[in-house]
Amino acid sequence: MKAIILAAGEGRRCRPLTITRSKVMLPVANKPILEHVINALAKNDINDIILIVGYEKERIMDHFEDGVRFGANIKYIEQKAQIGTAHAILQARKLIEPDGDDFLVLNGDNIVGTEAISDLVKKASGNATVLVCKKEDVTGYGVVLTTGKYIERIVEKPESMVSNLVNTGTYLLNPMIFDLIERTPITAMGEYAITDTLQIMIDSGMDVIMANTNSEWIDAAHSWDLLKANPILLGDLEESLEKGTLEDGAVVKGNVSIGNNTTIRSGCYIVGPAIIGDNCDIGPNVVILPSTSISNNVSIASFTQIQNSIIMQDVRINTHSSISNSIIGSNVEIGSNFITEEKEKLMIELEETLHHADKLGTVIGDDTEIGSNVFVKAGTMISTNCKVNSGNKITENLQENSIAI
Repeated sequence: MKAIILAAGEGRRCRPLTITRSKVMLPVANKPILEHVINALAKNDINDIILIVGYEKERIMDHFEDGVRFGANIKYIEQKAQIGTAHAILQARKLIEPDGDDFLVLNGDNIVGTEAISDLVKKASGNATVLVCKKEDVTGYGVVLTTGKYIERIVEKPESMVSNLVNTGTYLLNPMIFDLIERTPITAMGEYAITDTLQIMIDSGMDVIMANTNSEWIDAAHSWDLLKANPILLGDLEESLEKGTLEDGAVVKGNVSIGNNTTIRSGCYIVGPAIIGDNCDIGPNVVILPSTSISNNVSIASFTQIQNSIIMQDVRINTHSSISNSIIGSNVEIGSNFITEEKEKLMIELEETLHHADKLGTVIGDDTEIGSNVFVKAGTMISTNCKVNSGNKITENLQENSIAI
């Protein structure tokens, strides 16, 4: 069985992190989201993968190459214009045999568990099968209306609660879908949506079936949603300390993975689940609390505390800092006494639209330099290539290339 993974989009709602990488390459538990998807397919013995790429495609291709390291055979097709899911799927037509087997379609920016893919394959029937899951809050999702196992309609982002069954965007499709995609009308947003193609099938009397799953499916719509996904995936970690060096007096509790050539210095206190990558220097006297991911080539100086956060690669954090519920991009340098405020139930403005966040400290884009004694108000974002001078209190979002004097 072949799988098409849609990985061409930018993910604008995850800015500033997606200014320099596509959403599928955002790390969770020190691996890109897309890598988790490919691993889940490989565990189901689905190894023949077509990646539809576009925005920042070189970064994706450099990481995954031909897929051998990930137990897969990967081919790439570029979607030159990102004009919808149906259009993206159509790009793979030349690699799918017209009379061949059904194939999977997945979103590369949604984390889908091994068991969820298995549920879809096992329950598949009819002319197309849609993987669905139940959610209490369906705001912002497409939901499905069903009669028994048969889907009658897919409603995008309904204003009222019409169903608690969410369309995960994961499908098992027959090659006949390509002809139907070519008949799919363009939306008011100028896109070709696969849900409209499925509705054509339903209206034509074809069987579009739902496959329900209770297994892992996570849609990280916004950057702060990565902080919800991170502890879930860290929960699957196995303790691995033998690769790193623990000095006498360092305390490690719970499931903690420490990478090659990483030193945990005396007086450090680390509680899992947590992961620390390769070539890191932690401490002395640093506290790392649960649900924290620290990538490669990171140094964290003494008397700093980090909890429930994602620290990307090549980051330097100086002494006496406190970082909570935050995401720090790559190649960021942070001075001493850096403090992130944290609050719950925030409304965050992105591109002139308000979005809800359950809890957030800050999100900092790549290549940013922050001086000493800086305080960041909860929910405030600092974009890429910014410079924040010492002694600042950041209470408003900083745009790309900003300087806070």
